[in-house]
Amino acid sequence: MSAGGQPNFPTAGAGTVTPRVGQPLRRLRDRRPKFTGVKNVLFLFLLTGISVLAIYPFLWLISASLKPQGDVFDNRLIPRDWQWNYTGDPTPTPGDESLLELPDMPVLSWIWNSVWIGLLGAFLVALSSAIVAFAFAYFRFPGRNALFALILATMMLPGAVTMIPVYLIWNEITKLTGEFGRLAFMPDIGVNTQYPLWVGNLFGSAFYIFLLRQFFLGIPRDLFEAARIDGDGYWSMFRRIALPLAKPALIVVFIFEIQAKWFDLMTPLIYLRDTALFTLPLGLKTILDQQGAGGGGEGRWEIIMAGTVVTVLPMVILFAIFQRFFIEGIATQGRKG
Repeated sequence: MSAGGQPNFPTAGAGTVTPRVGQPLRRLRDRRPKFTGVKNVLFLFLLTGISVLAIYPFLWLISASLKPQGDVFDNRLIPRDWQWNYTGDPTPTPGDESLLELPDMPVLSWIWNSVWIGLLGAFLVALSSAIVAFAFAYFRFPGRNALFALILATMMLPGAVTMIPVYLIWNEITKLTGEFGRLAFMPDIGVNTQYPLWVGNLFGSAFYIFLLRQFFLGIPRDLFEAARIDGDGYWSMFRRIALPLAKPALIVVFIFEIQAKWFDLMTPLIYLRDTALFTLPLGLKTILDQQGAGGGGEGRWEIIMAGTVVTVLPMVILFAIFQRFFIEGIATQGRKG
């Protein structure tokens, strides 16, 4: 120590060694795991194998839909003999109609029914769930957490538990709006109508409410308070602030619900009787029962495969279009959780 009490640090004069900053960095680089290239190659092979396993059934399905009846199960990805089974007359043999030419099978009507029911149901459940989720995220009131927990508890009820009670409710509505019912002036609502397929979406979904509430909780509350100071009401804040910022989450909800509606077989099977009202999954089951060997048909599996392609392909295209928003919404929810 010097007289002034200051420590004597070594200077860069003669006989002293100045530490080099680059030495620790080189040591860190030397400690990096080796064989990184080998690991990347193994990881690439693993991803390639999983991708092949995932995409092979879909490629096989498309290939089988383009084959004649006798070659459907030959397991060739490239058909030996090509046959277009979707439109037109694939063969001159009577009774070998294509998918869209099947008698008493309005496939185009089924596709349209699935499209508008899926879009309407997805829009309604996204909007209603967003309203409820915003209320749980923004407002502070007694019993809020208990009420939210009660909503989440409804997710524990399997669909089979509520299936019969819900059907009985719709059956009573059918009697009220029927020809001799007390509400006969109203349109027919109930069994053998398409209302049960989408009206329930007006009341939201517990899973979507939870998903959107978590997203709304991540929005800074100062934005809403500033809007309140500027004179915005609650509906204005919901429309101008919450909804635009929740766009990724809303797209996730929309894709989830339209996929659920598109592939839903049980609900149309319970409520629909008229063939013209069928959705695509129920129509595909009807084709299977008529054309499949198990239902007394001729085993025209190429038509069944073509119908399956028509059912699956729109959802693949939908996910490809909205993939960026879908991944962004899922990633955002993961970071918030």
